[in-house]
Amino acid sequence: MEHDGQLQLYAAVAVQLKEAHAKVRALQVPEGVRMALTRKLLVITAAAKHDLADAARRLEAFTADLDEGRFPEEER
Repeated sequence: MEHDGQLQLYAAVAVQLKEAHAKVRALQVPEGVRMALTRKLLVITAAAKHDLADAARRLEAFTADLDEGRFPEEER
């Protein structure tokens, strides 16, 4: 049973990551900001390989920041 829950969480995180990447691509922001956002998503993706529940929480916070218009500083 627990395995099924992990599979469902994995599928949900995968879908949310795909949606987050699409949102970032669609943003009208400077390229440096887009790179910073993409880097954050890559870190969350890597975290999902080791701690899926933590990655889900981090992705939720990332998406909330994105929806609220809170973006990182532009990378140079």
